[in-house]
Amino acid sequence: MLAGAPAAAAETAATHPYAGMWVTADGRIRHHLLPNGRYEEARGGRECAYKGRYAVAGSHIEYWDDTGFTADGDFIDGVLHHGGMVLHRQRETPPARGC
Repeated sequence: MLAGAPAAAAETAATHPYAGMWVTADGRIRHHLLPNGRYEEARGGRECAYKGRYAVAGSHIEYWDDTGFTADGDFIDGVLHHGGMVLHRQRETPPARGC
């Protein structure tokens, strides 16, 4: 686990190349990694299923959901592996929905 305060997470994300939209092949799960260290996760028709903060160290990502849930994943060869899911970067990133 990364020890991450909100300020540290924002600082890491603002300069990290992984900020953007990451999507499963079927489009059902969508992780929008915002450049301010926050994320918004959509699941199916639920646009704001989860939201919170994240931090990236090297190729490892840690998530802290606003409800207290934590998760992590790894970027391997340009693909995000998270919780048994495989997410690919979407070329065009939509604007944040503001969950």
